Amino acid sequence: MDIIKTLATELGLSEKQVRDTVALIDDGNTIPFIARYRKEVTGSLDDEILRKLFDRLTYLRSLDERREEILRLIDEQGNLTEELKEKILGAKVLQELEDIYRPFRPKRRTRATIAKEKGLEPLSEIILLQGLKTGDPLEIAKEYVDEEKDVNTSEDAISGAMDIIAEIISDDADYRKEIRAITFNTGIIKTKATTEEDSVYSMYYDFSESAKKIASHRVLAINRGETEKILSVSLEADEEKILSYLYGEIIKGSIFDDILKATIEDSYKRLIAPSIEREIRNTLTEEAGEQAIGLFSKNLHQLLMQPPMKGKTVLGLDPGYRTGCKLAVVDETGKVCDTGVVFCTLDHHDKEKGKVYVKSLIQKHNVELVAIGNGTASRESEMFISSLIKELDTKVYYMMVNEAGASVYSASKLAAEEFPDFTVEQRSAASIARRLQDPLAELVKIDPKSIGVGQYQHDMNQKRLSDALGGVVETCVNSVGVDLNTASAPLLSYIAGISSPIAKNIVKYREDNGKFTSRKELLKVAKLGPKAFTQCAGFLRIPGAKDFLDTTSVHPESYDAATALIEELGYEENDFSSGALSDIKLRTKLFDIDGFCKKHNIGKPTVTDIIDSLAKPGRDPRDEMPKPILMDDVMSIEDLKPGMVMTGTVRNVIDFGAFVDIGVHQDGLVHISKISDKYIKHPTDALSVGDIVKVKVMDVDLKKNRISLSMRDV
Repeated sequence: MDIIKTLATELGLSEKQVRDTVALIDDGNTIPFIARYRKEVTGSLDDEILRKLFDRLTYLRSLDERREEILRLIDEQGNLTEELKEKILGAKVLQELEDIYRPFRPKRRTRATIAKEKGLEPLSEIILLQGLKTGDPLEIAKEYVDEEKDVNTSEDAISGAMDIIAEIISDDADYRKEIRAITFNTGIIKTKATTEEDSVYSMYYDFSESAKKIASHRVLAINRGETEKILSVSLEADEEKILSYLYGEIIKGSIFDDILKATIEDSYKRLIAPSIEREIRNTLTEEAGEQAIGLFSKNLHQLLMQPPMKGKTVLGLDPGYRTGCKLAVVDETGKVCDTGVVFCTLDHHDKEKGKVYVKSLIQKHNVELVAIGNGTASRESEMFISSLIKELDTKVYYMMVNEAGASVYSASKLAAEEFPDFTVEQRSAASIARRLQDPLAELVKIDPKSIGVGQYQHDMNQKRLSDALGGVVETCVNSVGVDLNTASAPLLSYIAGISSPIAKNIVKYREDNGKFTSRKELLKVAKLGPKAFTQCAGFLRIPGAKDFLDTTSVHPESYDAATALIEELGYEENDFSSGALSDIKLRTKLFDIDGFCKKHNIGKPTVTDIIDSLAKPGRDPRDEMPKPILMDDVMSIEDLKPGMVMTGTVRNVIDFGAFVDIGVHQDGLVHISKISDKYIKHPTDALSVGDIVKVKVMDVDLKKNRISLSMRDV
């Protein structure tokens, strides 16, 4: 297979683009580095396309490896013909390859192998040849009766020959391909309950849907119900159509027609149908998993790119009942400067005493925001904080923070290293505060699967899910960039070219030698060599560095070009740090960029990026996102009435709709049919995690704690 040509066709790219990009990947360059600093080579391909290219490249290469292995194995058996070789070389997908290899794969002891041991293969060949138009099959079979081999009658001989033929039919790649297509196109997925008890799978207790049309979230829900032994699942195909196809392909008209018909039916029902059902259900599961991973990835990207609350001192509150609410005050740099406990969630708690204590923390540290975890006792905690801030002289707001994964982080080795003297609950309170300050910097410390913006993530291919979500985090971290002197080791480990051990070495170097004063100093870090430096340097910033370019996203390899550009545009050296470069885009309008590129042997995309970096050296792409909704009063689900219009934040987008936080401790569901007045194929066509939206309350079910919302006609 010409992999370059295949990738170019699939992705709509030129072969040169693909070839050059693959060369960069093979040379050990990371996706973020290629996307940001090798635009001239790739034709400005973005992270998303590059990751698709990488995934397909990996698949096609593994396909080629399997192809070579199959060719070798069949050749070693002495069965490789030119026709077979051509078929193997022409296979486009793994399933096709495995179908071709199926007859040659070493088998466990089957009914067919037992029949062959009894010497019945010649009889099976006579039957399959179908050369006899007259005669009695039982008479022909008499020749193969052998009591020593347990073939006592002509019927026994024919039965054994049928087993051999059934396996031959089952192993035929062309038959399997056609039967798979018929099964998929006509098949119906049917589910039945194995229990009479009510459950979350009740809609699937007597359910059927076309295999071709079934939605991916239903596939995953049905699989989980089957795993939990609440559902039994089957795939019913058009058996008549399949048998008719096989009869037409195999039966040529002979004295063996009835035997072959019975053999075909046995082969299909006993060997082919169960196997094809497994294959189709596996394919549906893989496709549903890929779609769910894609949705999870998109949601995660939006969540990580939520705007930070910069320059704010935050009081983090981890709610609790019996053991009280754990508190942590985190200053604007993310440093924990105070911790404590307040008892305010149960009736017998002295709430006035609690208020005095929390007010003292707010006043002592000039707290501007309170971040309340949305777990157990969050309702009572919110009422306490809402009541408290009304009594303050200064304006303080609060926000409910999704604490998914906070407990995982708090009990982790990483949290213990970061806060060795804190209890698990104090670490959780600090994490909740930091999530509000800088979601990206804090959430990278948690396994992405635990962040809670996916669906059925535990039912997917875990390696594939981890790779995809890791790629999302890597994209987000590198698109924002990090402060080399404040970034944690987990955050640094997502920077292009920096492994987890190197990230720890950077932090250790910082602790031993003080702050980095230049990017070049990175080369003094243990195990961080020139190749890793090339990959990571542009994504690491040093605010206040002596060399102004170290504060920007300009890569060190382009410093000479950036300096020349600044000089040719007429700036003075002291303009670098004074903010005078903010008008650089105006100056370049009358500047011969093409001539500059030619003179300095540099690409135009790189020069354009240099200009953008110099114009806004500290630019954070998250600043362009809508700011989170801050609150100073509390509402409950009981306060909601149909027809009320509210502002909320999209917390999760799934296949059938989106969950929106409207500040009542229970996210409401906007069904896909209620998202837009226009037709949308998927909720992500209109919504992303973090979007601030206006919604209308349609229905409130207090008993089931469910809220139905609509975005239409709002």
